[in-house]
Amino acid sequence: MENSTLKKATFGAGCFWGVEHIFRTIPGVVSTAVGYEGGNLERPTYKDVCTDTTGHAEVVEVTYDPAQVGFEDLLRVFWELHDPTQLNRQGPDYGSQYRSAVFYHDEEQLAEAQKSKEWAQQYFSRPIATKLEPATTFWIAEDYHQQYFEKTGRQSCHIRRPLTK
Repeated sequence: MENSTLKKATFGAGCFWGVEHIFRTIPGVVSTAVGYEGGNLERPTYKDVCTDTTGHAEVVEVTYDPAQVGFEDLLRVFWELHDPTQLNRQGPDYGSQYRSAVFYHDEEQLAEAQKSKEWAQQYFSRPIATKLEPATTFWIAEDYHQQYFEKTGRQSCHIRRPLTK
C-alpha cells in the first residue's frame, strides 16, 4: 500500500482515550494518535490543556486508507460514540478541551462534515453543538495517553449507539 494514498481525519469527542479505542477497531484505520488541537499554546502538555485556558481540544488523529473506509464512515462513528449536543463536555468531563469538534483537513472534508452534521441532527432532540474547525497543528499527547485502554485494561467510557430510525 502506497503511503501517499493515506488520509488523516481529526476528531474531538470528549476524553480522547475512549475515542481512540473505538477508532482503532475500524477496518481501514491504519493508525491513531491522541493529542491536542485548536489552541494557542505551542507544545501543550496534558497539564496545560486541563487548565481550559489554552483553547485546545483533546483529539484523536486518525490515519486511514480511503480505499477501505471513507471519511463519511468515520463521521458516522464519530456521531455514534458521543453526545454531540453537549457544549464543552462529555459525561463527567467538562471544559472546552472536551468539546465536540471535527477538525477538517481540506474543503472536501468540511463539505462532508457539514452534510453529515445535518444528517445526524435527526437523531438528537437538542441542537448539535459540534464545531467544524480547520485542522491546525496537531500536538501529540504524552506517550502514556497513547492507546491508554490497551495499556491499562480499562473499558471504553463512551456512548456507542447506532444512529437509525
